Amino acid sequence: MNPEPSEIEQKLIEGTKKGERHCQEKLYKHFYGYGMSICLRYAPSREEASEILNDSFLKVFKKIEQYDLQKSFRGWLRRIIINTAIDYFRRNEKHYHHLEVEKAAASEESTADAISNLTAEEIYALVQKLPDIYRLTFNLYEIEGFSHEEIGQQLGIPAGTSRSNLSRAKQKLRALIQQHFGNKHQAFFK
Repeated sequence: MNPEPSEIEQKLIEGTKKGERHCQEKLYKHFYGYGMSICLRYAPSREEASEILNDSFLKVFKKIEQYDLQKSFRGWLRRIIINTAIDYFRRNEKHYHHLEVEKAAASEESTADAISNLTAEEIYALVQKLPDIYRLTFNLYEIEGFSHEEIGQQLGIPAGTSRSNLSRAKQKLRALIQQHFGNKHQAFFK
């Protein structure tokens, strides 16, 4: 897969660099679905995901001169969106209520096809039910591949707290899976 933008994307990026509003609008529309899919993993609601995406594109438009056309625009955009989501979380952290993590007994039962019985929508819905800090840590570690040290730096927490948040996120997911689907799906989050 070629990481360089397509010819159309290059034209939109060049127009955006020149400050052409119609190119900014087309660039936004072109990458809206991609960007929103990332934002929805981090935001507790669709409205907040939309706010994160809009803030991200404002940053893209301001920093477009820093983008290197020889590299993946999607990768560059993805990094901006993730950092914007982290900033959004930090800015609004004081408003979030931290939920007590339910104690769930770890089930030793597992089946070979446990995860195949869960749809992507079911997994997404369960992750969305996590407290914000757990969802953020889970996404950064499990989906984006950040290390605990990188997560700690991004969130201003010790790496050990990141590990703890991930462990609690998985524990909470196991409890949610048990609550909604029974024991047979818990193996995925061990």
